[in-house]
Amino acid sequence: MNEKRIQEVIAIEKQADEINQKAISEAERIPLQAKQEAKAIIEKARQDAEKEAQSILAKAEAKDECDRILDEAQNSIAKSQTLAKQNFNRAVTYVISRVLDRE
Repeated sequence: MNEKRIQEVIAIEKQADEINQKAISEAERIPLQAKQEAKAIIEKARQDAEKEAQSILAKAEAKDECDRILDEAQNSIAKSQTLAKQNFNRAVTYVISRVLDRE
């Protein structure tokens, strides 16, 4: 009976040693896995930030281009209005002089 108990104790110690070794392996693996996951998260965040920055730059460039086109259009309109006013005054003078000449 003692021999059987000794064998049981040896088996239990063997199981305890295996569990201990697994725990040590797991304890060593977890920090490495966490480090790899952290690197992956950081890389994804960097890529997302880069995409967002590119998007913001593209929008800013598009807005700048729109502002430039709008400025050009407003300048063109202002020139056209100035010319139209000059031509209108000449046209009125022309019409009045024609009407006066006919009477």
